[in-house]
Amino acid sequence: MLPPIPLLADYGISPTHGFLPDTLPLTRLPDPYYNKWEAIAANLQALILSKRLRGVVDRLPVLSTIGLEHDAEWRRAYSLLTFMAHGYIWGGDSPSDRLPPSIAVPLLEVSRHLEVPPVATYASLCLWNFKPLFIDEDIDNLENLATLNTFTGAIDESWFYLVSVAMEARGGPIISLMLSAIAAARENDAVTVTRCLHGFAERLDDITTLLVRMHESCNPTVFYHRIRPFLAGSKNMADAGLPNGVVYEDGSGNEPFRQYAGGSNAQSSLIQFFDVVLGIQHRPTGEKRHPGVESERQGHAPPPKHNFIMEMRRYMPGPHARFLSDVQAVANIRDFVESHRSNRPLCLAYDACLSMLSALRDKHIAIVTRYIVLPSREVRARSRSRSPEATRRKVNLATASRQPQGIAYDAHAAASKPDGHNKQSNLKGTGGTALISFLKQARDETGEPAIEQWAQRFMSRQIRTEGQGDFFAGKEENGAPVHTEEVEVKGLAGTWTIDDEVGGICNY
Repeated sequence: MLPPIPLLADYGISPTHGFLPDTLPLTRLPDPYYNKWEAIAANLQALILSKRLRGVVDRLPVLSTIGLEHDAEWRRAYSLLTFMAHGYIWGGDSPSDRLPPSIAVPLLEVSRHLEVPPVATYASLCLWNFKPLFIDEDIDNLENLATLNTFTGAIDESWFYLVSVAMEARGGPIISLMLSAIAAARENDAVTVTRCLHGFAERLDDITTLLVRMHESCNPTVFYHRIRPFLAGSKNMADAGLPNGVVYEDGSGNEPFRQYAGGSNAQSSLIQFFDVVLGIQHRPTGEKRHPGVESERQGHAPPPKHNFIMEMRRYMPGPHARFLSDVQAVANIRDFVESHRSNRPLCLAYDACLSMLSALRDKHIAIVTRYIVLPSREVRARSRSRSPEATRRKVNLATASRQPQGIAYDAHAAASKPDGHNKQSNLKGTGGTALISFLKQARDETGEPAIEQWAQRFMSRQIRTEGQGDFFAGKEENGAPVHTEEVEVKGLAGTWTIDDEVGGICNY
């Protein structure tokens, strides 16, 4: 007997807004008891700039969460506390490896209630951190959105969050649409499945259009140096000044260091829903698809194997993560299309969805290059010409620099290379050139399930740049162009690698 198709209401998911809350986020907690939290959040930028935030928070009393009633209040509290926490940790000349009880105690309680980690996640930064300017206008319109909380007060930071909010709002109806497609596939209704796939592809195109608007009001230099450091987590952050993580002082007397990844677009349940419902599989970075071998299908999409993507589900609100798992159990679109290869409109509609999703990831790669890779090159170039004293003035994610290890560094390949040849060519995880490697592989894997051969060729094409392999640049012995990068990138919300199971907000 087939498992039932999930009902959105059981997971707190909106049929119109998707994973955004159906009730708009509160702009303020209604109980005056929490005015101290609200006052700090309202003055967060000034407190960080004047370096007075830590003193204010240290004198703050531990407020109880007993006054939080509705879900919207718990979500508002979570967003306030995570902004205060990251401002406290990263708002000084060097990071703090402790969170005082005034933040740690209520944050741990709120996080348990909402089933999220006690760290700034995609939910606290984006999903629960916006308001419409005009209540009668749609929230998928960027011109109708504003943020509730920021670290810097810069329009660049607000815009960075709001692009994701608009994308979530625009993609929200896709969820109900594709659940209807799953139900239609069970009834062998190819016409309905085709219609749903058409709507899916159109919405994906709209989402891509929103993504490419990032450059309009978010400057890459401002983002890299001013915004990105505050989004860092506490996991794998030794080079940024947190070798052990952060102690959450809860008064228990037994307070170990905790390590959490920072916010990440891989924590977007919507993006993961696209992969799940289309039957796209992601492999660990660097792992190739076995030629000629198709995944065994037993009526639904196979469970994802990629440890990083699955790790990011731990940073989603609990009901959202459970929804993805339950959809995984009933996803049948890929199998249905495979079994109806003679239905050309159906196959074309499915391949169009894959193509649109691949195009979305192409645009994301371009944005990551502009906002992380290129600024990191400038940082490295400047650091070579500066004195050690100048480079040590401030310690955070933007000033940290190291050779990433783990998946980012292929030790076996390095050992087989002569000295001097392996420093650049073996950086291939997601902390350095690895970031691009991961994104490109995810993009390439998106096209693998394509039904039509032309679609497979189109989405697996290799775009070559003139001059990359010419005489002046040099060629490898087999005649292939030398592809090396000198970039050391930490990932937007922290140093992250697939092996370490951490993430950066731009990594997916």
